[in-house]
Amino acid sequence: MILKSGGIAAAIALAFLSAASVPAMAQDSAEAACGTDRTIDIAEMTWPSAAALAHIHAKILEAGFGCDVAIVTGDTVPTTSSMVTRGSPAVAPELWTSTVQDQWDAALADGAVTKLGEAITDGTIEGWFIPRYTQEAHPEIVSAETAIANPAVFPDPEDTSKGRLYSCPPGWGCELATTALFDAYDMSDTWTLFSPGSGGALDASIARAFTREEPILFYYWGPTAILGKFDAVPLDMGETKPEVYACNTDPDCTEPAGITAYPSSPAIVGAAAWLSEEAPNVADYFSKVGLTNAEISELLVYGDENQADAAATAENFLKTKEDLWSSWVPAEVAEKVKASL
Repeated sequence: MILKSGGIAAAIALAFLSAASVPAMAQDSAEAACGTDRTIDIAEMTWPSAAALAHIHAKILEAGFGCDVAIVTGDTVPTTSSMVTRGSPAVAPELWTSTVQDQWDAALADGAVTKLGEAITDGTIEGWFIPRYTQEAHPEIVSAETAIANPAVFPDPEDTSKGRLYSCPPGWGCELATTALFDAYDMSDTWTLFSPGSGGALDASIARAFTREEPILFYYWGPTAILGKFDAVPLDMGETKPEVYACNTDPDCTEPAGITAYPSSPAIVGAAAWLSEEAPNVADYFSKVGLTNAEISELLVYGDENQADAAATAENFLKTKEDLWSSWVPAEVAEKVKASL
């Protein structure tokens, strides 16, 4: 068969184009493959941020990578123990390792688990907060000490001769830490340490103060919907002293309460070791999914304001923060996830 020179040139060009494009297409498909036939079970922890993250990742893995995914109920201690001994769940998308540090470190050394990335890139936050409008009206209040020196700015409605500090809900570990700081700062003569009774009651008190633009000094933590919804300023709590904090939160410690900042707990994406071996694309994905405290708090606002569950909160994030999550995955995966929403 005789071809015109133009036809020959076109054929040669087409051959080169095909040779170049096939490997690229094959590479894209390889990056989008799950890599394992095992079910990837993801721990849905009992707090809102971890629950929402579990559903976000489940949707991306299932719709984008074609993985077989299951969401399982979890909590820090039992999830870690099961991951170490059974390799299940495969992933804990927001694992606070500080409460299981010895077990986690030993499992890392044994090769039973792995850290795939940071869940919260700037760490968790815990401390005393005031509204930004209060700080703008009283620019001298930037630290715990300067707040304590100004009880009249935060009057206790039941005894206006004192200031009021809203404490951590009763029964929580942070109640011990906050009470210890109240004692260490010797606040009892000029302040009331107010117990809100529950997490919901604390939230309601904070929301009421912000809605009315009233001053309030309160303990809180993040990432949370409250810090996503309201412009609260963390006060400088000084240096974190682990030994002092440990004693402050130990009911059996006989040392006097000491002054220390609340520690920032690491929150990681923890996984069973087999996931990296069998599904490297998935492991690579989880290495990129870190969010800041502010970003997680923002995504939780939707759930709080709409009384939405974790699945609905995750879907809203995927629909409204496409520019953010699409940077975690190959373009082919992103298109599949978008098409599924």
